[in-house]
Amino acid sequence: MPELPEVETTIRGLRPCLEGEVLTLVEPRRADLRRPIPVDLRQRMTGARVIGLSRRAKYGLIHTDRGDSLIFHLGMSGRWRIAPEEPDKHDHLIIETVSGQRLVLNDPRRFGSLDLVPTEAIAEFGPFTRMGPEPLSDDFTPSVLARALKDRAAPIKLMLLDQKIVAGLGNIYVCEALNMAGISPTRPGGKVSVAALARLVPMIKQVLAAAIEAGGSTLRDYARPDGELGYFFKQWRVYGQEGERCPCGGEVLRRVDGGRSTFYCPTCQK
Repeated sequence: MPELPEVETTIRGLRPCLEGEVLTLVEPRRADLRRPIPVDLRQRMTGARVIGLSRRAKYGLIHTDRGDSLIFHLGMSGRWRIAPEEPDKHDHLIIETVSGQRLVLNDPRRFGSLDLVPTEAIAEFGPFTRMGPEPLSDDFTPSVLARALKDRAAPIKLMLLDQKIVAGLGNIYVCEALNMAGISPTRPGGKVSVAALARLVPMIKQVLAAAIEAGGSTLRDYARPDGELGYFFKQWRVYGQEGERCPCGGEVLRRVDGGRSTFYCPTCQK
């Protein structure tokens, strides 16, 4: 599943093509993805001008001058394609602009979503009402994380994947950040010391920022809007590195937690 850096990379790729543009065509090519696509999406978006694009957790937002915002989630395999030469059977939304740009949302597995909400009510959009702070924001600090983890017995890795604790973190970058901070993924969240959290929060911010700068991680189905794959995977310390050496010299192990693979080094992560 595309994680926060992949969505941020997508927004940055879409911005030059959409920001300031009038939408001359907004055409859903099916009635639903993970859930129904708004039946009035074409009517409300066609003719609107895009006044900005942003991201919340793993959701992308396209804001228009009509007071509506299109909120998209890429699901397991969704991606935007810019100026595709040939249509694809998995292109489920087509957008064209007055300057001749053509963009399509491609989602073979259809686990993504499209929602249209009043911009002034974005904070009330269902998934957003239950989210914690953005990990790259100034609101995400060791003290904020400590309060959220207080007395929690669940493993720290699972706590970091809980969107109510912090918004947008996914499996890859949690594994990486815990390794960088020297924290075992199985340690109970409420037992992680203040000193360890003071190491962890900057590592979370650092690994996310590095992945965004590198263009996002290469996942099997993920590509940036320009069609190029990201390459942060070349910098992974432990994720997908079972049996390889951690930077500390220890062996990277794999376990399954909550249905997800956890990669870690027992030598340096305590």
